[in-house]
Parts: sequence; structure tokens; C-alpha cells
Amino acid sequence: MLRLLCLLFLVFAQPVLAQDLRVLAAASLRDAMGEIAEQWPGDVTLSFAGSGTLARQIAAGVPADAVILAHRDWMAWLDGRGALAAPARDVAGGTLVVIGRVDADPLESPNAQALLSALARGRLAMGQRDGVPAGTYAREWLRSIGAWDSLAPRLAETDNVRAALALVAQGAAPLGIVYAADAVAEPRVRVLYRVPAGEHSPIRYPAAALTEAGIAFVDYLESDAAQDIFARHGFTQ
Repeated sequence: MLRLLCLLFLVFAQPVLAQDLRVLAAASLRDAMGEIAEQWPGDVTLSFAGSGTLARQIAAGVPADAVILAHRDWMAWLDGRGALAAPARDVAGGTLVVIGRVDADPLESPNAQALLSALARGRLAMGQRDGVPAGTYAREWLRSIGAWDSLAPRLAETDNVRAALALVAQGAAPLGIVYAADAVAEPRVRVLYRVPAGEHSPIRYPAAALTEAGIAFVDYLESDAAQDIFARHGFTQ
């Protein structure tokens, strides 16, 4: 009888575990989430964009089973609209870095003058300050070092952090502010400076199920296997 019950459990549990899902994720998660999705027993369709864009899409009725954002405020915004099927959970953390091309000189202790000098006539690439979490964190840091007023007119703001990464990688901007995980994914750039965590709000990636089917996937994001993947791609716990 016990053997029969175990067999029935496996038969009926497998479709739940292997259910095909649609997951929306912040752009900085592209590489890590691609690998995590490959480990999921069912098919996972991934869509990436800036966190603000994703939150507004969900609020407008775009179908998805789970979402992972790069800022708690956007998740709270969704929760306030009744979009979540279960409470959100932080599944990863991040580090803010200043990047340049691979031949650029490191920045020892950036201030407004040092950043302006490194920019020369170019612009500083970063996510949009109000809609893209990486841009929000970047603004906080620039304000903390007294450089925001000087740098604000010299920004190249993008719809997501990977677009800011691309501007630097392609040589269209001499400097960018992105996450360490983005720099890991792009061999044409190097980290010039790691921003101390105390100079901006904590970088956390909350995940939440939007349907009952998404709950198991969010559970999986907290597993050792998924956490190892996040770590390999430059994320923190």
C-alpha cells in the first residue's frame, strides 16, 4: 500500500513540478535566469526588461506566473495592486560597480572631478533614475559622494541596465554604472570601482508568484542549486 501511495504521489506531483511557466525578470538577471530555467523540469519562457517596465506590464494585465525584480519598491507597488499570489521573497542581492572599457584605468576613490575627468567629453551610462533600479541606486551613490549635480547633465540614461552595459561595451560611453553581475557577463568591459554597499540602499532582488503555478518556481529560486547559479553570475545572497 505504501509503495502504491508513493507511486501515486509521484504521478500526480510531476505535472505540477514540470508545468510550463512564463517568468518576467529584471534585465540584470538575464544570464543567471537563463541557466536556472534550463534546470527547471518544465519549459520556462523568460521575458526581461527594467523592473519598472515589468511592474507596469503586470499591472496592465500581461500574463505571467512569476516575477523577479531588482527593487523592493516596485514589488511593493505590485503587491498594493493585488497582483501577487503569495508574499514576495528576496532571492538574491547585488553590488553596484563603475565600469569602463577593458583598457580604462581604475578609479581609486571617485568624486565628481575624477568622474568628469574620466568621462572627458563622453557621457555616463546608467539606467533611468526613476524607472530602473540600477539607475535609482546609481543616483543615490552619486548623491552620497556629492557628485550628482555635476554628473546629472552628463548622463546617458537607458531603459534597463543591460542597455547601459552595452553602451560602454560598444564604446558609445566611456563609463557606466551597472551591477557586478552585468560586468561579469560582458568581456569587453572591466570593473573600475566597486561602490561600497553603505553608499546606497541595499540591492535586493525580490521574487513573487503571480499564479498558483508560479509558487513552486519561486521556491526553487531559494534552493541551493539556484543560489549557486546566482553566485556564479556575480550576485550575492
